[in-house]
Amino acid sequence: MPFYEHVFIARQDLSQAQVDALAETVTNVIGEYKGQVHKTETWGLKQLAYKIQKNRKGHYVMLSAEVSGEAIAEIERQAAINEDIIRWMTIKVDELEKGPSVMMRKQERRGGRGERGGRDRDGEE
Repeated sequence: MPFYEHVFIARQDLSQAQVDALAETVTNVIGEYKGQVHKTETWGLKQLAYKIQKNRKGHYVMLSAEVSGEAIAEIERQAAINEDIIRWMTIKVDELEKGPSVMMRKQERRGGRGERGGRDRDGEE
């Protein structure tokens, strides 16, 4: 079966439990089509480049899966119906990335949320 990466953005006013439930729904659809989810990453609440359906922020979630094209069509159909998902994108990849994605590595390198490293108040390292 081919490999896919599916990223969706959920509305900003949802709780983390509701976002996790949306990811679980996608996982269940993949399971129904005899596919396998290899990795689920929640990237958190991030600022959008522009307003989408009156939202300035969105919860980002990425799923890496090995699944058939029919399952992807069903996932995208359900995303179009669901009012809580404001954008989604599915990409077919040659192989799944081992370890954390680039977005997760960027958060680790930054040392958490909003922390600026490297210099103290005097400008010295």
